[in-house]
Amino acid sequence: MMDPFRELALRDGRFSPEAFQFILDSLDHAIGLTGRSAEKGTDRHVTGRELLEGLKGYALELFGPLGAHVWRSWGIRSTLDWGKIVFLLVDSELLSRQDSDSIDDFRDAFEIDQVFEAYRAKLPPELGPHPASDEV
Repeated sequence: MMDPFRELALRDGRFSPEAFQFILDSLDHAIGLTGRSAEKGTDRHVTGRELLEGLKGYALELFGPLGAHVWRSWGIRSTLDWGKIVFLLVDSELLSRQDSDSIDDFRDAFEIDQVFEAYRAKLPPELGPHPASDEV
């Protein structure tokens, strides 16, 4: 039997199955950032903005400055795309939501390219781009 997250991703067709899995993997990161790791049940719930912070932090850890490229390869162009995936998961009863949760929580939270460009700017010079050289 196919993984329900992968099945949903393939059926929907807008986003890669890896994006769906990444949300699940990032949930623990988001819960940790909010300090709710020890909580149980609905007390562990994170808002859309908190989940986005978890997605961003986890992507920076895993992919570093390549994060925007990875997300684009999954079909993610904006933070709203993450919200679309979350609400697909909610509608399929693979994630739960609270009444206060809204797709708008994911709208324009940050510019994806800027997040990962900022990371690139922090790299030590020896790991950054090298200037073109005229020497042969």
